[in-house]
Amino acid sequence: MEMNRRDLMAGAAAAAAAATLPGAASAQAKGILKVIPHASLTTLDPVATTGYIVRNHGYMIWDTLFAMNDKLEVQPQMASGVEISPDKLTYRITLRDNLNWHDDTAVTAEDCASSLIRWGKVDGMGIRLFNYVDSVTADGAKTIVIKMKKPYGLVLESIGKLSTNVPFMMPKRLADKPPTDRLTANDMIGSGPFRWVAGEYKPGARTVYVRNPKYVPRTEAASNASGGKNVFVEGVEWINFPDPTTALNALMSGEVDYYEQVPADLMPVVARAPGVKLGNFNPLGNVGMGRFNHLVGPTNNPGVRRAIAMAINQADVLKAAIGAPDYMRTCHSIVPCGTTFESKVAIEDIGKGNLEAARKLLRESGYNGEKIVLLATTDIPVQTAMATVVADTLKRLGMNVEAQAMDWATVLQRRTSRNPVDQGGWNMFFTWWEGADVLDPVVQFAMSGAGDRAWVGWANDPETEALRTQFAESASIDEKKKLMDAIQKRQFETGNFQAWLGQFFMATGYRDNVSGILNAPPFFWNIRKA
Repeated sequence: MEMNRRDLMAGAAAAAAAATLPGAASAQAKGILKVIPHASLTTLDPVATTGYIVRNHGYMIWDTLFAMNDKLEVQPQMASGVEISPDKLTYRITLRDNLNWHDDTAVTAEDCASSLIRWGKVDGMGIRLFNYVDSVTADGAKTIVIKMKKPYGLVLESIGKLSTNVPFMMPKRLADKPPTDRLTANDMIGSGPFRWVAGEYKPGARTVYVRNPKYVPRTEAASNASGGKNVFVEGVEWINFPDPTTALNALMSGEVDYYEQVPADLMPVVARAPGVKLGNFNPLGNVGMGRFNHLVGPTNNPGVRRAIAMAINQADVLKAAIGAPDYMRTCHSIVPCGTTFESKVAIEDIGKGNLEAARKLLRESGYNGEKIVLLATTDIPVQTAMATVVADTLKRLGMNVEAQAMDWATVLQRRTSRNPVDQGGWNMFFTWWEGADVLDPVVQFAMSGAGDRAWVGWANDPETEALRTQFAESASIDEKKKLMDAIQKRQFETGNFQAWLGQFFMATGYRDNVSGILNAPPFFWNIRKA
């Protein structure tokens, strides 16, 4: 018989209290943390998409071999350690003790080898890593062996990457599925700190996780995605609301505990509300972008893309999408401003709203009134504002614009289409990447120019790819900075892979009885509810 949610949560709490595994969190779990996520969860396979809602779901269920701390240093997570041969051609990764899947079978090196291979077929950083990999195999139950064709300086940085697509470890039977064969609700078996409750999942409405009583956290303090993933609540429930105002009322009334992304126009209300706090838990911020489709006209024309990038005014986009000056800034570098590889090359006319120059470029491109289709997200206010401002800008530029309204889950599905616009295709969609995902041109999947193997939009530019390879293989920071300048110059010359929409920070609203929120993506271990 299927238990109801109250019985299930109570059962999970009792199991948690009875857990005696060495290293298990000793604190009594208390309460159900009710969360308003930034988007609906409809896709469940974290290898299938770069959507952050799916990444966040992945971190609930699955774990990783390595993880980044708050200094963006790679640390062992499921791994107890790694031995690297003097010639840098062999990596032997040993699993730590007491790792089990949620179906009570042991995690094995064979599971992890298959998981790395599946991830490496899809993720941008993974694809690049596997260009250097000869084999990934298991040596016994607890040792993963990576053999390299030649040395590569970003092996652990790749398999320990913080964000999309995250190399989550899965049972072999799941990891052996082709990446095109998406995991379903019946496949949510991980080894992580929470367990999936399949019977409570209502796509687009509600998702329920309970504390995994058999999870054995690391002994180090939690730091970003690394360290001890101690769970101090009985479970976590994600609840989707139809509009931001209803969501805000739920937070203020105490119906929910945590509102992941409070819209900018509602932040002053939250800041004044009794019993509620407002915080920024992502110090690297986010970088907004309008992603171009390079296969479908008219955005398959570099001149058109350059004209669009020149016409857009980042300041206008940010004012509409964020509004609060302390939570936004214009940034014309293709990596976050204020970080190591920020570039100031060729930024004179990009993202500054120079309509006159943009109209000249558009005429020179040969554009002749072809329809440009924008996928306009309706359920994520930041992206809704981005689409609205850009659509208006392109109309003033003189383009034939059609903004098609749909929720983010539909955008995630629709953006995989390579069809012409009159057959369900698209030219631009709007999103953002967290700072950790775009710190340099190798980790930044949006910077791939590998054609069919690039991110949706399928940019194809061998010169950019060659420069990214040089960047990955360079050991000198100064040389990497020069290569960064060359990559940015090439981007702007070829019409960009995306239009850059500025840098911004998202505020999280939470009840004042909630503590322990990490400066990280929305992770739900370490959080306590009084």
